[in-house]
Amino acid sequence: MRSIITLLTDFGTADGYVGEMKGVLLSRAPDLQLVDISHEIPPQDVERARLTVARVWRRFPEGTVHLVVVDPGVGSSRAALAVQSEGRYLVGPDNGVLSPALLAANARAIELPLPATASATFHGRDVFAPAAAALALGERIDALGREAARPIIRRTPEPVRRPDGGIEGEIITVDRFGNAVTNLVGLRGGTISAGGRTLAVRHTYSEVSDGDPVAVVGSTGFIEIAVRNGSAAEILGLGRGERVILKSES
Repeated sequence: MRSIITLLTDFGTADGYVGEMKGVLLSRAPDLQLVDISHEIPPQDVERARLTVARVWRRFPEGTVHLVVVDPGVGSSRAALAVQSEGRYLVGPDNGVLSPALLAANARAIELPLPATASATFHGRDVFAPAAAALALGERIDALGREAARPIIRRTPEPVRRPDGGIEGEIITVDRFGNAVTNLVGLRGGTISAGGRTLAVRHTYSEVSDGDPVAVVGSTGFIEIAVRNGSAAEILGLGRGERVILKSES
């Protein structure tokens, strides 16, 4: 089976940065299978990238290398990491973007050395891509650097129980459809309040009319607030960090 490397960045596709990284990867390992997860992470949005990593990293077979470059601290003292976790590998900056894999049992993190010739502004090409290619070619992770002492780990905020029995959470991201994804895990039933509205938690978007707001349990297991065929972020004015309250059916 061909080795798989996935790419997740905030580079977009207009400037050729992704192409440069792919050139490095294929020059070192021509038989790689490259999979683009996304290059449309909002610029410098480490939290959005972390949540994307959480969604996808276990969906790929063991041996996959995930190359993640959302790196507002490039060129600073932040470390560069390679992570081994649950039979997969992740390479990227030590800014919390690799947290989903680091939180797994028996995860290991290696700090990568910075080559003297590495650009101070493009570690994706000069540091992370070579390390990812080496792992895809079977290099042991220990050979790439030294054990990382305390890699940065970001966690999704935990909801809290309110005195009235409700559960208070928050919106953790807004997807490209304008759906506001919360940190509330729930089954269908009950209501969720946000942005001055209270909505019943439905099974599908189609249970309301076009242009109406709806709450559903999304594919991540988190409750999402949406507008059918519209943007909840725009129409309801919802954004990351806004508080939401879930109440069960009485």
